[in-house]
Amino acid sequence: MRVLVIEDEVRLAATLQDLLELDGYTADTRHDGEAGLDEALTGIYDVILLDVMLPKMDGFTVLHHLREAGNATPVLMLTARSELSDRVEGLDSGADYYLTKPFEPKELLACVRALTRRQPELRNTDTLCCGDLTLEKRSFALSCGERSVRLSRREFDMMELLMLNQKLVITKEKLLVKIWGYESDAEDNNVEVYISFLRKKLEHLHSQVKIKTIRMVGYCLEFPGI
Repeated sequence: MRVLVIEDEVRLAATLQDLLELDGYTADTRHDGEAGLDEALTGIYDVILLDVMLPKMDGFTVLHHLREAGNATPVLMLTARSELSDRVEGLDSGADYYLTKPFEPKELLACVRALTRRQPELRNTDTLCCGDLTLEKRSFALSCGERSVRLSRREFDMMELLMLNQKLVITKEKLLVKIWGYESDAEDNNVEVYISFLRKKLEHLHSQVKIKTIRMVGYCLEFPGI
């Protein structure tokens, strides 16, 4: 899952990014409201951490534009201001939760997990199942019966996305943006390489699940019963 951190304190933003990535998320940072809004509007994020006091555009305005554009990504607002009126304004603007600085890392991660659970397609993602496969978020382990392999970070992100959308075709463009990021130089060939890696691991596991190529479109999972 991908998280966007919009925080003008560069050191804090980097700390939050490290914290999230240690907990298994992919995290990007932006340091002003305008850049944060542009990035948030790409629609590639599962959760947004949004500071209130930002240069160029404050967090309340960012959130207002985001919701006005129809973007429903869960937003956790971060602020040093604890006044009731500020919390009310944030929630009324469309925030899903409000966290006052300073906060404990465990509390932040718990809030992020709570926000992802509110999205039906992201519930119970500590363990994902598809056919005879099980994917463990904490260990990056992909298992079939008693056989198990450990995935690299990008292999895990790709398999997670395919398993979360197992009845849908995922385009190469979506895989590129969700896994490598909006500003990455990665190309279609990068997706094909990692799809090849995953197929070899599925063969090693003797899984009935296959990654099917939909010509000129993308990929989907295929297995008995679906």
